[in-house]
Amino acid sequence: MPYDVQLLNTSVMQLNQRRTKILEMIREDGHAKVQELSHIFKVSDVTIRQDLEILEQAGYIQREYGGAFLKDVGSFAKTITLSNQSNMSAKQEIAQKAVKYIKNGDSIILDSGTTTTEIAKLLIAYKELNVITNSLNIALILGENPGINLIVTGGEFKAPTLSLTGQKAADFFQNIHVDKLFLATAGISTDLGLTYPSLSDLVVKQAMINSSDVIFLVADATKIGMCAFANLGPVSIIDYIITDSSITPEKTQILQENNIKMI
Repeated sequence: MPYDVQLLNTSVMQLNQRRTKILEMIREDGHAKVQELSHIFKVSDVTIRQDLEILEQAGYIQREYGGAFLKDVGSFAKTITLSNQSNMSAKQEIAQKAVKYIKNGDSIILDSGTTTTEIAKLLIAYKELNVITNSLNIALILGENPGINLIVTGGEFKAPTLSLTGQKAADFFQNIHVDKLFLATAGISTDLGLTYPSLSDLVVKQAMINSSDVIFLVADATKIGMCAFANLGPVSIIDYIITDSSITPEKTQILQENNIKMI
């Protein structure tokens, strides 16, 4: 079954920074290889194996030859359930705002994620809408509507996010042009960088951005000030941020001072 996010995040604070980042990557991708992790973190294979052993003892992962995978990773694909179900009321609020910027006849990209999934749920009745996504659960939500022209990218499958990623997913967007992109993020760092747990997603998200006229970042207020492992670039590469009403005056001021258009 999907893990308790709040409990997991509390326990992660007790880990050192490298192990926390390793766990974030495995939570995102579903698995990781020792050699890849040692290259990314510039430590020995022995050190990474020790890190994975500690994460396994804590109950987060299960080790295998040459790497490790997330416990119960298969349950996400079997139940078509995303791993991160936190702040759902805020994400539903954001989705209600986002669909106001989508009209029949539009061509849009929906990035994978829980917030973009909530947007997809509100598009079921739309007609003459072109939707491109790398999210398999979004494809299942919209696929039954004959009025929506649905296109799914190729790429490597990630079970926890039910998404397709990597260079093949990015290559799909060559010669693609859409009106609007609804982009997800794991966190907006204190220096206003768009951050993600997985390196493999960066090329896909950059390709989505390059293919889009207008870019809406959909992010609940808790993500402002958070920092994940990989940095896509400054938040200035997006046109608008759609967030929820719980955003604090302090966070609002930070966005306004950096000329970020907020919805």
